[in-house]
Amino acid sequence: MTKQKYQMKIERSNSMDSQQMLQLADMRLAPYMQLATGLIGKARHAGGNMFRHQMDTLAILIDYGYIDAPLLKASIVHDTVEDIPGFDKNQIINADEDGPDVLELVMEVTRRQNEDKRQFLHRILDYGSQRAKILKCADRISNMISLGYVTDPKFIERYCDETEFFLLPMALEVDFNMYQELISLIMTRRRYLEDGGYFDGRHKESSSS
Repeated sequence: MTKQKYQMKIERSNSMDSQQMLQLADMRLAPYMQLATGLIGKARHAGGNMFRHQMDTLAILIDYGYIDAPLLKASIVHDTVEDIPGFDKNQIINADEDGPDVLELVMEVTRRQNEDKRQFLHRILDYGSQRAKILKCADRISNMISLGYVTDPKFIERYCDETEFFLLPMALEVDFNMYQELISLIMTRRRYLEDGGYFDGRHKESSSS
């Protein structure tokens, strides 16, 4: 399969205009929010729960000017299939007229049973739709912000490396402003590790082994 090429989004407004407000007002987001409440009991490594993460991802997309019904609806339920045991996908299909498109997008950003994390991200980077890449970048921005509350340095390092290798090229295809924010987040998280002496300690460990 040939890798798709997209028109990278450059512009970013500082506010929502009236037309976007009306588009958003006409969307039926509540049925998807109801489905996402099934994630309230799913704790996150950085604190909080997965329901809040869905809402955060939605807010990030709106912040970047995306007023696209299937994309926003998918952001609200993007972790339901993966993180709610026995979740019935028909609930998304039947949520409203956008349900089939929403589920298709959700499944693009859901890890398959035979995929490890790197294979999953490789698949989206190499073959994902534009919407899937935009959604995954917004999802990662939310996760990288939450990383500021994580105290496990090895986890932080791995997550930063993963973001640099997979998410930066993904963002560079679809949204330059997301790309810039991800770079900034990587830099601040690595600075935290550097200021805490993590890299010095790791270097000493490797030298003595």
